[in-house]
Amino acid sequence: MHDSVSISARAPRIGVLAMQGAFAEHVRALDECGAEALQVRTLDQLDSCEAIVLPGGESTAIRKALHRCDLLEPLRERIASGMPAFGTCAGMIVLADAAPDGAPPCFGLLDVDVERNGWGRQVNSAEVMVSYAGGDESVAVFIRAPRITRVGEGVDVVARISVGDAQGEPVAVQQGHLLAAAFHPELTTDRTLHVRFVDLAREQALQHS
Repeated sequence: MHDSVSISARAPRIGVLAMQGAFAEHVRALDECGAEALQVRTLDQLDSCEAIVLPGGESTAIRKALHRCDLLEPLRERIASGMPAFGTCAGMIVLADAAPDGAPPCFGLLDVDVERNGWGRQVNSAEVMVSYAGGDESVAVFIRAPRITRVGEGVDVVARISVGDAQGEPVAVQQGHLLAAAFHPELTTDRTLHVRFVDLAREQALQHS
């Protein structure tokens, strides 16, 4: 049994799946936000973590890499049992219930539907203003980003597009211990979502102390 004061004071140990995407940038962002971050490629490394970040990349390739490293089911089981998880871009697809293009869900834990490359292909990558719940705005980087096409009843919208034809569309969501974004927060200096996830990981540790 951990002392609750020591848990609240210490840095949560957060793993970043280091198979694809900007995992080094996620590690740096988490460190800046007060976490103890580490790259995860093995089950032993996963076992040492209290929370996990699933970076971008290509969702099918991520699934294959997880299977190859014998991490697919162990990681899914841990997240389903309450381990906080933060999926960005393709990482959101990995967490999601289903994809409208007919692909089966990977983890099927986040109650949203997503469309792969729903914001366009590589040539449509862009920096777009988003607004967070509470009113703050920031620039977000979209790279072959998935589009959220359905948000479940138990899912809170954390950020929306704030300008243009897509104004108001959800681009970041939270469902309990699951956080997900269609964009790449690790590629900007805005740490809003990383701070939110570090706080979430710390709160979860307190609840299980």
